[in-house]
Amino acid sequence: MGGPANKSVEKSVNASFFKTNPLRLVNLLYYYFHKKELERAMREKVLLLHGWGGSDNPDWQSWLAGEIAKEYGTVSFMEFSDYDFPLLDAWKEELLERLEEFKPDVVICHSLANTLWFHLCNDKSLKRRVKKLFLVAPPSLNSDIEELKSFFPVQTPSDLYSEDAILVTSTNDPYMSMDEARSLKESLNVEMKILQDAGHINADSGYGEWNWILQELKK
Repeated sequence: MGGPANKSVEKSVNASFFKTNPLRLVNLLYYYFHKKELERAMREKVLLLHGWGGSDNPDWQSWLAGEIAKEYGTVSFMEFSDYDFPLLDAWKEELLERLEEFKPDVVICHSLANTLWFHLCNDKSLKRRVKKLFLVAPPSLNSDIEELKSFFPVQTPSDLYSEDAILVTSTNDPYMSMDEARSLKESLNVEMKILQDAGHINADSGYGEWNWILQELKK
């Protein structure tokens, strides 16, 4: 049988191994604490909301959904109906249903999804607050694009139904000027991150992999 003597030998062997292989110990400790950090971060449920035309691969939202899943996180990347010819009432109903089912901690909106979120805030349709809200590349509040006419105009909400929020804009977004972005930031009273020459912050402007937003989720 084994017993205390064998346990003592095992401890001695393990200690000897790490003394002669210190790099192995460092790597194991790094892996352990990094894994624990990711587990803590990825406990939060993340809901990704695309805009007009969807956000299929290679867009950053598709990439981000995959990265969260790789870390065994919980993510929902919903697909709205008729996203090339969207209707506000249909999208509102679909999002409210998903919110009720999924109950996200973090919501990441891109483009027209920001406008959709603003409408729900103004309607006071949202039943619970989220921990973190990302407002990425919202369009002008008074967009006159024919296909999107049911969404506009929209008022700036007085309550975003979020404990924390950040507005992410680009210096050359074709759908919102920097003056509009700064005005929106002030009206919402949120932090703003400005990306240089990032267009509409989508695959067309080089935003397939977007490590910044992944790191934000890991904080």
